[in-house]
Amino acid sequence: MATAKKAAKKPAAKKAPAKKPAAKKAPAKKPAAKKAAAKKPAAKKARKPNAAFMKALTPSAALASIVGDKPLPRTEVVKRLWDYIKKGKLQDAANKRLINADEKLRQVFGKAQATMFEMSGLVGKHLK
Repeated sequence: MATAKKAAKKPAAKKAPAKKPAAKKAPAKKPAAKKAAAKKPAAKKARKPNAAFMKALTPSAALASIVGDKPLPRTEVVKRLWDYIKKGKLQDAANKRLINADEKLRQVFGKAQATMFEMSGLVGKHLK
């Protein structure tokens, strides 16, 4: 509201008298090579899988009853757990983020129901 009052009180703007054009100066030379080199995108390197994820870990006896007793990478353990959960239809019907544990999963989780986000943490305790 204060700006509206100020605008109303100001007189109409007067046009400035035309100025003579100033003499044009030659543009300063800049090293173009440095700018062009800085703008080029860096070459992309091929990603390597993280060695920590690919390290084979031995599952505990409770986890071995679900995923097998051979040493597996952490990623493969989680993949096999999801296969087991989907095969047994253990995902909660109302909230798909929840996993209802059967007897084998209850030994791994330590409780009757766990979220998919805490599943990796609970399974990590059973890997050496």
